[in-house]
Amino acid sequence: MTYFYTTKTWASQPQVSEETIKAWKHLAEKKNWRIVQLPNGYYQTEYKDIVEDVWHDVTRRETIESAEAAIDGSIGHYNKKLEFTKGPKVVKTFK
Repeated sequence: MTYFYTTKTWASQPQVSEETIKAWKHLAEKKNWRIVQLPNGYYQTEYKDIVEDVWHDVTRRETIESAEAAIDGSIGHYNKKLEFTKGPKVVKTFK
């Protein structure tokens, strides 16, 4: 059996497209999210599409509180991604 391996290296941070940044900004706003209750009693988190008036499902949770916590976690995740588009963050300097 033959295995094929491939690796990629960058001399600098990979560049993020403007379209991706726009999507992250959209997902970082709570007004673009909602929670719906499914017939089985679970709660589903969904986000609104940027272009169309369509909702995309993301996660399913047992309670409304855990569904909202999942949305808050996603918003935090996208805010971190947006922060790093500004460049590397200095965490320590030496003298």
